Amino acid sequence: MNDTSDIEAKVKAISEARAAKPVLDIVESYLRRLGASHILITGLPMPNRTIDSLVHRFRWPDERNGGVERTTLSAGDSALMLGLSGNRPIVWSVSGTDTGNSELFAAIGEGARVMVIPVDALHPFQAMVVGAGHQISAEAYDMASLEIVCSAAFRRLFELGVISDQRPGDLSARERRVLELTALGKTAHEIAELLEISQRTVHAHLQNASAKLNASNKTHTVVEALRYGQIKI
Repeated sequence: MNDTSDIEAKVKAISEARAAKPVLDIVESYLRRLGASHILITGLPMPNRTIDSLVHRFRWPDERNGGVERTTLSAGDSALMLGLSGNRPIVWSVSGTDTGNSELFAAIGEGARVMVIPVDALHPFQAMVVGAGHQISAEAYDMASLEIVCSAAFRRLFELGVISDQRPGDLSARERRVLELTALGKTAHEIAELLEISQRTVHAHLQNASAKLNASNKTHTVVEALRYGQIKI
């Protein structure tokens, strides 16, 4: 079977799966074929929210502790920020600085390579798939293929009712619209006229969005809304 047929077969198997486990097994198997010894398949939480209910597969042996599997994952782990740093797959090499800032990176050790596949197939829901290890061998084609497979997997998990396309802490539709117009340079007065609401209501939506995104000002709120997939411009 050639590479293209292999990807098509994986996507077909995912689309025909009747439960979450076979979907996740296909993704994990692909990651391990590329040398991954550590696996994470998870949704990404909004600021100040826990991640536990969003984690679908966590196979992360702690090399500092004889390879004992980690059982806890912090929503504040800096490794998760790689899933928010862009919308394209990347391969990351773990440095000494990384191991000092992230328990996930510390558990696998300096010099490991990390494949990060952000998934935004269910906007505004965000997810990431991570395969890490010291034997990772992934070319550009592999990363592009992983992106296709991972997107198909999360769509299927949604179809199966395993995940929702909403997360705790997501902005409301009106909060998103106000922020989108703000990002386009509209004033509160202009937004109020366009949406046929009062300026007081515009400011209330901005304040609510700022609190949800843990942002310090209007500009920061727009930046965080973009980073967490809440708005697109």
